Amino acid sequence: MGKVEIIGLGKSGIGAAKLLKKVGKDVTIYDARESDSFRQIKEDLAQENINVELGKNLPLNPDNLPELVVVSPGVPWNIPILEEARAKGVMTIGEMELAWRYLNTSPWIGITGTNGKTTTTALIEAMLKAGNIKTSACGNIGYAASELALESLDNPPEWVVAEISSYQIESSRDLAPKIGIWTTFTPDHLERHKTLNNYCFIKASLLERSEAKIFNGDDPYIYNMGLERTWKNSYWTSVKGKDFLIGDESRGVFLQDSWIVAFGELIAPISLFKMVGSHNQQNLLLAVAAAKLAGVSKSAIAHTITSFSGVPHRLELVKTINGVDYINDSKATNYDAAQVGLESVKSPVILIAGGQAKEGDNQAWINVIKQKCKAVLLIGEASDLFASSLEKEGFNYYYKVGDMGNALTKAQQLAQENCASVVLLSPACASFDQYNSFEERGEDFRNLVLELRE
Repeated sequence: MGKVEIIGLGKSGIGAAKLLKKVGKDVTIYDARESDSFRQIKEDLAQENINVELGKNLPLNPDNLPELVVVSPGVPWNIPILEEARAKGVMTIGEMELAWRYLNTSPWIGITGTNGKTTTTALIEAMLKAGNIKTSACGNIGYAASELALESLDNPPEWVVAEISSYQIESSRDLAPKIGIWTTFTPDHLERHKTLNNYCFIKASLLERSEAKIFNGDDPYIYNMGLERTWKNSYWTSVKGKDFLIGDESRGVFLQDSWIVAFGELIAPISLFKMVGSHNQQNLLLAVAAAKLAGVSKSAIAHTITSFSGVPHRLELVKTINGVDYINDSKATNYDAAQVGLESVKSPVILIAGGQAKEGDNQAWINVIKQKCKAVLLIGEASDLFASSLEKEGFNYYYKVGDMGNALTKAQQLAQENCASVVLLSPACASFDQYNSFEERGEDFRNLVLELRE
């Protein structure tokens, strides 16, 4: 029985372990962290003969090396233990690459980009399902790709729709989608990837391996890159019309006279689409392009455009209280996403921001805050950093409130005093200072909002 070792006891690591156990491997998961919840998971997995070692790093005993090391997305690809494993000839791959090995009899649609991935992924899945195509979305969207692979060993899907982060691309050597999509590109994850060029190279490598390539031509970085290089078998989208496409309009998806046009065919009026913001229209055009290439009918695409209302934690309306909309945008984990979220809602706004700060330029985000916000409520580790940034720009209407409960109590008071239209959670930060994930943060916001009284 081959020995496989996995780093990381998250959803991806557990999914990988169960898949490998099912195909007859001897599996151990290592995680340097310890907690009561982890100890409970360890007990549960022991029932399935999966060994978990907590509070320990991966050992590399020269006399007993594993045949394979599988890395969860949150584990940096260049840590010393992985460099050592590769130097000793041990194959190291990411969880997404592992899933690819067991799912590559099905064609994949791989969606990457700094922002817009989740909405685009969910739209494509909905369009394929509306076209009676057996599919499932997986990856960075929350359902581990290896979980899908485990469920599909005997009955593979017709298409795999995968949201793929830069971390997952970095650890996937062979993953090659039938259709690759690049949504947007702005600085993010630089604490891990170090330089913008390296981050870009990682994203581009997935598109290079994709048979058909779909690009958001409204993203200036991607547009300029498209002008500089020749992408084989590429398709371009634009909400600005056919004159803004790169290449032939017969290979483009664009808005013209308020209609969605895909590869020369009128699909539906854009007015049927319920999601707010031009960024969501960009996501929609990318999804239409992928669905058309995957063989989905015009009627199934049009049905999805009419019925799709959005994804959790991305500009999600939770409740309207005393005429104020409470909106959950917890998925906005960087400045660019938070700026887009803020631009998409009605003003005046009471903004809740903060968490674990990321590297990046916050100037454009703060400019929108100055235009649209009556007050900013700061939570988590980034409170001092954000307060000094706002002060430096002459915006003094901020409050350091600590946590989400205090933020919502203060937000309700300020919304009434300032006749605000919206209370918006759009943190511009990772969640790991106070929560395990952006989903958990969004759920906390949602639950607290539902407890508020008129």
